[in-house]
Amino acid sequence: MMIADYKDRGITLLKKGQKGIIHAIFSRFGLILLLLVVQVLILFSIFQWFEEFIPHIFGGTILFTALMVIYLLNSQINPTAKITWLIVIMLLPVFGVFLFLYTQSDIGHRVLKKRINQIITNTKENIQQSNDVIQHLKKENPSVAALAHYMNKRGCHPVFENTEVTYFPLGENKFDEMLRQLEAAKHFIFMEYFIVSEGLMWGKVLEILAKKAAEGVDVRIMYDGTCEFALLPRDYPKRLKALGIHCKVFAPVSPFVSTCYNYRDHRKILVIDGHTAFNGGINLADEYINEKIKFGHWKDTAVMLKGDAVKSFTLMFLQMWGIDERQEQYALFLSYPSLPVKEAAGYVIPYGDCPLNNDKLGERVYMDMLNRSVSYVHMMTPYLILDGEMETAIKFAAERGVEVVLLLPGIPDKAIPYALAKTHYASLLKSGVKIYEYTPGFVHAKVFVSDSKEAVVGTINLDYRSLYHHFECATYLYHVDCIGEIEADFQDTLTKCRRITMQTVRKEKWTVKLTGYLMKVIAPLL
Repeated sequence: MMIADYKDRGITLLKKGQKGIIHAIFSRFGLILLLLVVQVLILFSIFQWFEEFIPHIFGGTILFTALMVIYLLNSQINPTAKITWLIVIMLLPVFGVFLFLYTQSDIGHRVLKKRINQIITNTKENIQQSNDVIQHLKKENPSVAALAHYMNKRGCHPVFENTEVTYFPLGENKFDEMLRQLEAAKHFIFMEYFIVSEGLMWGKVLEILAKKAAEGVDVRIMYDGTCEFALLPRDYPKRLKALGIHCKVFAPVSPFVSTCYNYRDHRKILVIDGHTAFNGGINLADEYINEKIKFGHWKDTAVMLKGDAVKSFTLMFLQMWGIDERQEQYALFLSYPSLPVKEAAGYVIPYGDCPLNNDKLGERVYMDMLNRSVSYVHMMTPYLILDGEMETAIKFAAERGVEVVLLLPGIPDKAIPYALAKTHYASLLKSGVKIYEYTPGFVHAKVFVSDSKEAVVGTINLDYRSLYHHFECATYLYHVDCIGEIEADFQDTLTKCRRITMQTVRKEKWTVKLTGYLMKVIAPLL
């Protein structure tokens, strides 16, 4: 049945111009600006009303600030974030402390954190690590086996054999295959995406989903609350329900101040019948398949898995779906046969990264690859907003003689992240890192490939949002057949790029430089 048929029944899914109600929300960055204005007003009032007590007030403020500085220097906060908070507290001696205490208090996501940790604890035994697989990997590469051990210990992310991986160098390639796989679904379809936007791409997908739901297939879709805020009507889940599609919105945006707005579901997962899964940077919107041009040509990537490793993506989806469920049928959906591909080479580890713990799994996988690299590490990322540890790892790899290449957008989608990326260029170039910008448009791919034997394709950007504040996921590959295709795609994309040199950096517009320098002070809060 076509979408038009449902419209005839009075169900309008994609009514143009009907968006969600815009709510007044405050991010930590917004709070800084607000508190700065409030503090200026209060200080002005103090000067007017309590002039005789000004020496005491200044003295108390200096003492209070000094105590907070000592506390921060001895805390376990990330060193880059420490610098940011030191500056904030120096500029906002009283309110900066309140802001710090507020963001560290977990207001708005204590229940979420408790629930997610409970789900992970209760479900981590649903997929057992095969002892034979881990022993094979240890014999082949003990260092990679150690990484696999760490990843599984931190969140039930086993390493698998018997998994065929197909690499898609563009969103259009993934879209075509995704439609074919959706048409073949017989039991269930699970979709978790950061962005769903009306248009050709989502329209074709929705048409298949509605048809499959009518056939009795269990169809579930989850998207992030910021998508509802900007792109879809607030009652969209009800509209999908009328088509037999189960829909949830992760952390809907509400009109109150809460730190939970920092923790977005940035993952892109599609699982079909437990035997096929898709992962990568491609959302369900027309710019991702170059049907709509926003920032020149959109370069994105994805992978399709068939075989044993698909179970991990099934579990990851169910864990997020089950946040507000007391009973979820994990065992039922994990019991569907994964259809192992016995002739498939190599090892595959699907993994997720949760911002509500201190593991920072996404960053550590990247850093582990950098530290073990011998010949080269090639990276594609849309954003480059690095903490000190990641920047040091990238520079150290280059200084060891490894060819380290960063491929970034030539046409930015956001001015501030673009300016912040530029602040790292000079330091990286001095260490021997090669930097290229994609001339035709915007790079949204999140790809690491190293030494022709290992790679990561997923949703994890090289910025604070992805590494610290988002729910993310990716697919780690070792000696998988498509790694050669990933490297070939990187080299092909490189031919469409301009190389950045120190001369390029010196010629950058002063407005971009100034924006980057100023925003870098508060980059961890953005």
